[in-house]
Amino acid sequence: MTAEQQIETQHLPLSLGDGARPFWDAVAARVAAWMQARGVPSRDAIMLLPFAQQLASARRAWRSTSLWQPRMETTHSLAAALGPTPLSQGLQISFDAAIDALNARQLLAGQSWAEALRQRDPRAYQLAIQHLVELAQALARHAATLGPQGRSAFWPSARLALQQGGPADLEQALSLVALEWAASDSRVPATDALFGLRPSAWVLLRAGGADPLSDALLARAAEEGIPCLLLDADRTLEQLAQDPPPARLHEARCEDRESLAQCTAATVLEHLRRQEVPVALIAQDRVLVRRVRALLERQSVRLGDETGWTLATTPEAAQLMALLRAAQPRASVDDLLLWLKSDLARRLRERLGASAVDALEAQCRRVGWVQAGAVRAEQLKGAAAPLWQDAQELLAVLRAGAARRPLAQWLEQLRRLLERLEALALIEQLPAGKPLLQALWLQREPWPGSAHQLALETTQLGSADFVQWINETLEAQQFTPTLPADLQVLVTPMARAMLRPFAAVVLPGADAQTLGNVPAGPALLPDTLARQLGLPDQNSRRLQLAAGFVQLLRAPLLTVLRCDRAGSEPLARSPLLERLEAAREQAGQGAIPVWVDPRPQRILASQPTHRAQASAAGMLPRSLSASALEALRNCPYQFFGQQLLGLREDEELSEELDKRDYGNWLHAVLHRFHEQAREQPPADPAQALAEAAEQERQRMGLSEAEFLPYLASFRRLVPRYLAWLADHQAAGWTYEGGEEPRECRPWPHPALQALVLQGRLDRRDGHGDGGTRRLLLDYKTGSADALRDKLKRPLEDTQLAVYALLCADEAAQSGITLEAAYLMLDDSKGLPLLPHPDVQVSAERLREGLERDLAAVQAGEALPALGEGRACAVCAVRGLCRKDDWWEGSL
Repeated sequence: MTAEQQIETQHLPLSLGDGARPFWDAVAARVAAWMQARGVPSRDAIMLLPFAQQLASARRAWRSTSLWQPRMETTHSLAAALGPTPLSQGLQISFDAAIDALNARQLLAGQSWAEALRQRDPRAYQLAIQHLVELAQALARHAATLGPQGRSAFWPSARLALQQGGPADLEQALSLVALEWAASDSRVPATDALFGLRPSAWVLLRAGGADPLSDALLARAAEEGIPCLLLDADRTLEQLAQDPPPARLHEARCEDRESLAQCTAATVLEHLRRQEVPVALIAQDRVLVRRVRALLERQSVRLGDETGWTLATTPEAAQLMALLRAAQPRASVDDLLLWLKSDLARRLRERLGASAVDALEAQCRRVGWVQAGAVRAEQLKGAAAPLWQDAQELLAVLRAGAARRPLAQWLEQLRRLLERLEALALIEQLPAGKPLLQALWLQREPWPGSAHQLALETTQLGSADFVQWINETLEAQQFTPTLPADLQVLVTPMARAMLRPFAAVVLPGADAQTLGNVPAGPALLPDTLARQLGLPDQNSRRLQLAAGFVQLLRAPLLTVLRCDRAGSEPLARSPLLERLEAAREQAGQGAIPVWVDPRPQRILASQPTHRAQASAAGMLPRSLSASALEALRNCPYQFFGQQLLGLREDEELSEELDKRDYGNWLHAVLHRFHEQAREQPPADPAQALAEAAEQERQRMGLSEAEFLPYLASFRRLVPRYLAWLADHQAAGWTYEGGEEPRECRPWPHPALQALVLQGRLDRRDGHGDGGTRRLLLDYKTGSADALRDKLKRPLEDTQLAVYALLCADEAAQSGITLEAAYLMLDDSKGLPLLPHPDVQVSAERLREGLERDLAAVQAGEALPALGEGRACAVCAVRGLCRKDDWWEGSL
C-alpha cells in the first residue's frame, strides 16, 4: 500500500451548514469519530489548519466533543514553537528583499557578462538584480517545503532542468546564479523539525488549495505508519451543481469605480444596521477598498485591517522620504518645502516661527526658484533667511563626506540627523514608527556575521543609491496596524476570510481584471519550467484562487460587486462568477440574484442658479495693470474676483519647464543683450546673444538638461532675430530701453484721481528722424494669427493701448508720436512685426471707456459674470461664479 493509500481522505461538502460555526462543529465531530474508531490518543495528535486565524474557531468547536483536544497549529506556528529560524550568514539568502538585493550585487560583481550589462544599461541591470532575488527566494522557499529528503533530490534535478530547458542567454545565466545561491544555503529550515515529530496521528484540513509542506508531512508520516486523516473542504465550481452552497448570494453592477465604492459602503452599512456583524470586506482591489474605508470611517464604523500595506505608503515613511529627497544635491524647492512642512521639521519650525515656511515658499514662488540649488540665500528676507540657513546646515549631515560610502555609515548619518531634529522619539510614537526604524536598522544592530551585517558594512552607495535603497526597503516591508477591540468590519484578503465566523462577506471588484487575473510567478522562470520544478504555475494559481472563492460561499451572506466599465472600455464579469452561475443553473437555482440598493432615494426640487453678479462700491485698489483692465473688459465678475477680492492661484514650483518659463527667459535674454550692446556694440552679435542666454539661464537656475529643447528653439531664433534687427536698425530705429516700470494717473474723474495705472514696457525704440517718433514693442511667443485678428479691431487690444497711456504725458510734453507693435518671436518664417494702427487714438478711447466703467464700479454698479468666449474657458474664478450651474433662463 502506498503512502497516499494510507492517508484517509474525507470530503467536507458545502452543505454542512450556514456559516463557519456549523462547519467547525462538523469538523470536530468527524475528527473525534475518526480518532475513536482508530483508537488514536487525541491529546498526542496534531491537527494542521490552513491559517492561524482559524485556530480559535477550531478549538472552540472541539469543546463539544468528549475527547482531549489535539494540538491545533499551522505548519508555521508549529515550526516556530519547535525552535527559531536560523540566521543567514555571509551571502546567504535572508528573505529581506532590500538586503538580498545588495548581496546579489556582490554575487554578480565577478561576472563579466553582468558587469557588461551594468555598464551598457544600468536600468536593465537593476531589473536583473530584482529578478535574481525573486527567483532565488522562490526556489529557497519551495525547497524548504520538501523536507530533508525531498530537498536533497530537488537541487540536482532543478540544476539539470535549468541547464537543459531554461531560458536563453541572460535569463538562463541569472536563473543558474539564483539556483546556486539558493542551493548554497547550508542552514536547516525550521520546518525540517516537523518531519521529526512522531504524534499519535496527523490530521490535515485542506481549504483554499493544497499546501506543499503539509502534503509532504502527511506523505512522510504515512510511510512511517502514523495514522493520517485528510479533511478536504475544497470544491470546484463545477461540483456546486451537486453540492449547492447555503449562502445567500447577490451580485451588484455599478457604472464606475466611485459608484462601486459607494454601493460597497452601502452594503456594509446595511449589514451593520441589521446587526449582521462582523462583516468581512475582501481586499481584492486595495485602491478601491481604501475609498470604501474612507466612506465607512465617516460613519464612525469600527473597522480593522489585517491585510496591511507596505511601509512605503505610511505617513511616517512619506515624511522620511521627504527629508531624504530634500538632502539630495539636485533637490527641488518642492522637496525642501515638503520636508519643512512635515512633523520631522516641527522643532525647526517651533524655533523660527510657524510663518517662516510660508515666507520661504512665498519668496520662492515669487522669484520662480524651482531647484534648491538656485535659491540665493542673500536675497531671502525676514524669517525665510534663518530658516533656509538652518535647513541647509541640518541637511549637510547627509551631504558631507565622500560621494560613496558604506551603507552602515549612511544609516549612522541619518540617525544623527534625526537626533538633531529631535525626530527619533517622534517617529517611534507613531503607529508605523517602530517597524520603520527597525526595517531601516536605525533601532537595532544586525547579528555579527549575518548577511545583514555583511550587506550594511560592505555595500558602497552614493547619495541617490542610498535614497533608492531606503525606498526599496520600505516597499518590501509590510505594516499591519493593531486591530481595534469590538470591531464591526474587518478588511482581509480573500484567502484569509474563509472558514471564519463572519456574519456577511462583501467582495467588491468581481470583474475579470480584479477577480480573474492571478499574480505572475518569478519572471525568470517560464510556466512550463515552473511546473517541471514543482513550483506554482499559472494554472495552479488559478485553481487556488477558485478554491478560495468557493470557500466564501460557506458564509451566510455574500455580496459581490463589480463595475461594468473601466473608463470608456467595457469590463467583463469575472470568469469565476460565470462558472458559478452555470453551476447554479445546472442545479436549478437560476441566475445569481440581483443586489438591491438599500440606500433611501430622495427627490430634490430644482433650485435654479442665476447669473452671478457682485457689487464693489469703494473697493477699487490703489493701482491697476494692463492685465487687470483686460480682465474688466473680458468679464466684470472676473475682475471682481481677481482684482478686488485678490484671489490668486499660487504658481506651481514645477521642475518641468514650460512655454511660460521660456518666454520669461527670452525676455530677460533680449533685455540683457540690448543693454550690453548699448554700452558696447558686440563684435559678434550671435556670440553675444548666446552668452546672454547662458548668463540668464544660470541666473534663473534653469536646468541645462531640461532647458535643452527650448535652447534648440532659441538657436534657430538667433539668426532670424539678428536679421530682423538689422532691417529694423536700417529703417532708423534704435534701442532706447527695456523692462521699464511706468505709472500714471490718467483719470480726470474725481473718484479716480488716486487710482494709479501701472505697467512694465518690454522695449522702447526711438527713431533717428529727429526724435519725433517712438516705438513701443511687446515681445510675444504665442500665436501671430490670434494677434492679427485682434488688431483688425484696434479697440479690442488693451495691452498696447495701456502702454501708450503710460507714455502719453511724456510724449505730449516732448512732441513725440507714439507707435506700438507686437514682435512675434515664434514664427519659423521670420519675425513679423504686428503694428497697432493709430495707438494714440485707441489709448484715448480706452481711457474714456475705462474711466466710465471704473467710476461706475467705484459707485457700486453691479459687476455681472458674462460667461462668454475664450476668457470664460480659461478663467481662474470660474468656480466662483458657478457658470456651469446657471439656469438656462438667465443666459
